Amino acid sequence: MQGQMMHMPLRIIEILRYAAETHEGAGIVSVRCEGDIHRESYAQAYARAAQLAHGLAGLGIGAGDRVATLAWNGYRHVELYYGISGMGAVCHTINPRLSAEQMLYILTHAEDRLLFLDLTFVPLVEALGAQLPEGLRLVVMTDRAHMPDSALDLLCYEDLLAGQPETFDWPGMDETAAASLCYTSGTTGHPKGALYSHRSTVLHALFLSITIARSLHEGARILPVVPMFHVNAWGLPYAAPLVGASLVMPGPKLDGAALHDLMETEVVTASWGVPTVWLGLRAEIETRDRTPATLDQLVIGGSAAPRSMIAFFEGQGVDVCHARGMTEMSPVGTHAQLSKGMRVDADTALGLKAKQGRRVFGVDLKIVGEDGAPLPHDGRAAGELYVRGNAVISGYFANDDSSAFDAEGWFGTGDVATIDPEGFLSVQDRSKDLIKSGGEWISSIDLENIAMGHPAVANCAVIAIPHPKWEERPLLVVVPEGDARPTLDEMHDMMLEHMAKWQLPDAMEFVEALPLTATGKVSKLTLRRQFEGYTLPDAG
Repeated sequence: MQGQMMHMPLRIIEILRYAAETHEGAGIVSVRCEGDIHRESYAQAYARAAQLAHGLAGLGIGAGDRVATLAWNGYRHVELYYGISGMGAVCHTINPRLSAEQMLYILTHAEDRLLFLDLTFVPLVEALGAQLPEGLRLVVMTDRAHMPDSALDLLCYEDLLAGQPETFDWPGMDETAAASLCYTSGTTGHPKGALYSHRSTVLHALFLSITIARSLHEGARILPVVPMFHVNAWGLPYAAPLVGASLVMPGPKLDGAALHDLMETEVVTASWGVPTVWLGLRAEIETRDRTPATLDQLVIGGSAAPRSMIAFFEGQGVDVCHARGMTEMSPVGTHAQLSKGMRVDADTALGLKAKQGRRVFGVDLKIVGEDGAPLPHDGRAAGELYVRGNAVISGYFANDDSSAFDAEGWFGTGDVATIDPEGFLSVQDRSKDLIKSGGEWISSIDLENIAMGHPAVANCAVIAIPHPKWEERPLLVVVPEGDARPTLDEMHDMMLEHMAKWQLPDAMEFVEALPLTATGKVSKLTLRRQFEGYTLPDAG
């Protein structure tokens, strides 16, 4: 017997319509590439999304067409998120930090019809020139007064909207229709596309809203430092309007000083981003000797947050929520927000926050051994993490590779993890970043987290170096804090409190900066290439 209830398809545009009608005082504050600050209510954003949809239709865009964006976090980018998907097309965000080869591959593979780009990225696209896919039209996200001189045939965003009606007859598409497309750079070979549906996106926004409620509530002012070109800014452009939180968009200015200023002037209550960003904010807080007064929570994801970083911000009165996910998960899958009923001491709480947390509603987790059999959630057994859920991909866009899925349809993340009896996930490492020494595994993440607690270490990474006796041994690569240079013995003394002697790094090298991937994570692939042929001292 089935229930007798109406079925209203879940559509992304309904989020913005709801925000426009319900959250009158909320909206979007943007640092623009033109150099000023722009303010827009959600009602205004909804009207402009309608104008955009008319403009897109006038350019021949229809259901299922891919429309690409190459843009920072800003109000026009939010309008594109809703206008494109609302009319039935697919919003395809592109990471400007990708190589030219990867960018051209993605544009071609997605068969994009249009590319919307911020002023910052006009030179980048000009450099691609004749290599751009044939027929791709370009729209610069600015007004007529700021249009650049270029040999390219460029359309103007504000001209596209000018004079268009502020209402649109949004089509009643199926909720499983494609809505947005993100490519992951975390795979080997060519990037692979995750094609999200209206249903998965709306559900992910609802899951976020009930899970990370300390950030997401009516009246909150959230600064997404995670870019909108990186897995849809972790769903914030959808979840924030849904709950009535305002978005404070930083545009291209992501350094510590700019973020600190914006947090103070715009009364920011929460901010989301990767650990490398918070290193810059931490340095600025220490320089100014003050934390932005209204900052209540940081959500840290993208890569593991060092315990020392969490401890610093918690010591400043800022709650830290460690989160974990990936492009294939829309992306948030777990969170380390502690329940109010958890009565734990400060040190235990810090240890739990340093883990990747418990599952978000709608996401199931399992860990499996090398034989594929499920392992117990006892906090000790470590295996590859598999996930399934309403916002997890079932396959890659225009790609028949199904090797990441098991026989039951669960998605293999490539993370090696444990899950404790309380449901807290602890990622030990990426399977490709574990160090195998004498048949035993060493977690590079554990070593990095401990090393980051040294006051003379600004940033660090641990990679495996081949060893004639032990197969692999760890090398610690350090970005020093100022002129200080810690010795390897100092690092060993600190690490021995948490690690066995045989797990300690055999050597340490100093660098000015760590190479980063397009998504702001440390590129261990680049580091391994940089130290190819490196000879370790005899590990004994």
